[in-house]
Amino acid sequence: MPGKEKTRALSRLARECAAASALESNLAVSRFETDASGVPLPSNGVFWSLSHKPEAVAGVASTKAVGIDIEKLKPVSHALFRRVVDETEALCFPGRDRVLVFFRVFTAKEAVLKRAGVGLQGLSRAKIHDVRDDRTLLVRYLDKNYPVEHFYFDGCLASVTKDKVDIEWRFK
Repeated sequence: MPGKEKTRALSRLARECAAASALESNLAVSRFETDASGVPLPSNGVFWSLSHKPEAVAGVASTKAVGIDIEKLKPVSHALFRRVVDETEALCFPGRDRVLVFFRVFTAKEAVLKRAGVGLQGLSRAKIHDVRDDRTLLVRYLDKNYPVEHFYFDGCLASVTKDKVDIEWRFK
């Protein structure tokens, strides 16, 4: 399957996940539309976010702005690690596996930036503020703290912004 066609197919699957999330939460989403920049537009007061990689797709719907990201865990270069995880942030994860630290930080920041509707251009301004445990941390972006929850499965890590709601992870 050519690149663009595969990306469209993964995006469709991620939208199906967001639709399932909406249905599970008794939310009505009529359409999954984006603005000219690709930022998801709320539908009937329902916010949504998608992420897709060849290994996995994710979608979420909520009554509040939401962001989700998913990544396959794999080795990363020292330069990339330092570009995403600064020295202060690295100190929040004493004795933790470097790959896991990188992807916890990267997916959490990307989920927050998706929630804010800015994408990766805001990466340098998103900072890990507090690591609560192996599943939850806070990202500070533009003077606001965003709780993010992580879920690990099949060599992947998914992160979603939390905003005082319980998250139920489902797999199909």
